[in-house]
Amino acid sequence: MSTKYTYWYFKNAISNENCEKIIDLGNSKKISQAKTLTKNHKTNKKKLSQKDKSLEEFRKQLKSKKLSDKKIDDLIKKESYIRDSEVSWINDQWIYDLVWPFLIEANNKSGWKYDFDFAESFQFTTYKKNGFYGWHIDSNTDHNAAYDEKCKNKNYIGKIRKLSVTINLSDENDYKGGNLKFDLGPHYKNRFLECKEIRPKGSIVIF
Repeated sequence: MSTKYTYWYFKNAISNENCEKIIDLGNSKKISQAKTLTKNHKTNKKKLSQKDKSLEEFRKQLKSKKLSDKKIDDLIKKESYIRDSEVSWINDQWIYDLVWPFLIEANNKSGWKYDFDFAESFQFTTYKKNGFYGWHIDSNTDHNAAYDEKCKNKNYIGKIRKLSVTINLSDENDYKGGNLKFDLGPHYKNRFLECKEIRPKGSIVIF
């Protein structure tokens, strides 16, 4: 498996017409506040935003207020959030048919060459002004790799998430910020990557 490429992208891969169809479909579904498995999404009780800050940067900010490590841990656990957005879920086959060839091409040309035979639901995400999804690990379904009778979707059992797909459905002139970013870890000289290739409407990034 090659790890030369962090991500693979296709600019303007999806037509404006299909972007608008997906937007209409996503808005027609039940929309709810986006959550995280670790429950660090925005709620009435969570007032501390980690917007655009790594956990290390957020800890450093709290440390500057001369708080103890225990107090910092408590604040992060009980009062901070990394996500403020809304979502609905899409399972329409035509969208899988539309996206799947790009996934296959990226997997092969990047040299990753993963084996996979299942895709999760599409998460249609909308952001209001100042909304965001901060730093997170995009593989929290991996706990399903062990057999769990409580797991409602049997397709998850024995599998882990190998690739993620992000599609920009909006015109890049209609919003500010919102760039997709990658944190490669502290052992990299150039740790943070900003994926500007996704900004053109209909662009796809696979990572």
